[in-house]
Amino acid sequence: MSTEGLVDNFFRHEYGRMVSVLARRVGARELDAVEDAVQSALVKALDTWPVAGQPDNPSAWLFRVASNRLLGELRQRNRRGRLLEQHGRDDATASDVPPPTAFLADEVRDDMLRMLFACCDESLPVESQLALALKLLCGFDIREIALRLFTSEANVYKRIERARKRLRDRSPSILDLAPDDFATRLGAVLEVLYLMFTEAHLSSRADEPIRRELCDEAIRLATLAAEHPLGRAPQTSALLALMHLHAARMSAREDPRGALLLLEEQDRSLWDTKRIHLGLSWLADAARGDTYSRYHAEAAIAAEHCLAPSVAETRWDKIEQSYAFLETIAPSAMHAVNRALAVAQLRGPGAGLALLDQLEPPAWLRNSYVWPAVLSDLHRRAGDRELAASYAAQAIGQAPSDPIRALLRRRLQP
Repeated sequence: MSTEGLVDNFFRHEYGRMVSVLARRVGARELDAVEDAVQSALVKALDTWPVAGQPDNPSAWLFRVASNRLLGELRQRNRRGRLLEQHGRDDATASDVPPPTAFLADEVRDDMLRMLFACCDESLPVESQLALALKLLCGFDIREIALRLFTSEANVYKRIERARKRLRDRSPSILDLAPDDFATRLGAVLEVLYLMFTEAHLSSRADEPIRRELCDEAIRLATLAAEHPLGRAPQTSALLALMHLHAARMSAREDPRGALLLLEEQDRSLWDTKRIHLGLSWLADAARGDTYSRYHAEAAIAAEHCLAPSVAETRWDKIEQSYAFLETIAPSAMHAVNRALAVAQLRGPGAGLALLDQLEPPAWLRNSYVWPAVLSDLHRRAGDRELAASYAAQAIGQAPSDPIRALLRRRLQP
């Protein structure tokens, strides 16, 4: 792997760890300084590693550089005053901060889990919770968050700033949470992890349509929650099942040149059977109790695809039922669109178009490539080539990246 690739992927993986551990040490009021220090460590790595070579322990190197920068900033601002006395010895130096390898694994996992729940403070709007967690724990940039939350970059920036201020004002110790906080915030935490995984397997980045390192990070954090007594719940297991079942098919979603492949084009022998079994195991675990969440339904859909020998032999009736259930418990225009596609597989494109005729798509869906792409595909299959071509041109024009644009041209154009 190239130096730039290692830095990018590794930093994505380590970002949340460094922010969580440093924020635990210096408190919520210094969250901006923590983020600046972590970002500074990445910049220094980009400048240093290509010349001096990659360090033997990149994690320890990044953490030490971030710690040096943070403590230097605090010393300069406070002149070795009150804050350093509160959070460490007065004669503390950057070298006193141990690298991540010196931390107990349980300590790091606990800090990251607490940071997840801290970001999902119920006093914040849900959109702000999501934006803050994606920024602090995943290292998403403003553009990526805006795309995932269907809003403008300016709105995302405002949400993050307001959320930071709220956390600074609420408590100096950002990660000190009561047991009740974990129960009330679990739903928001799972939504953050869901969005993170969505960005992994359907990336908004033009140069990287599938982001495996982000997929692994989402699964790692979800597993962390599922294995912790305060995060263990049927819906957590269902989300993990969904992630594993999608990840199992990830290696078959690109051809050797990196082009995206449709479901019917994928070589199913490339699917990861061990991961499929793991996903099914988590789905079975999710069946305990009476809870049935949106993650249960989506995992059930993913399981149907994984277990089907081919597209034609897929149990589309089961998939339609799951999407119909999703429309009742988590209403979304996308669920209606996906249900229409399942109906088209069952009863023909005309039946799918009839369902879409009843749907008034919200602005975000109308402005997305998905809506005209679905209409183009169904009209083409129904025999209306002129209308299909019109919608195809619209979808291709609205595609957010070259890989998606290439897939639409192959799928929609005659």
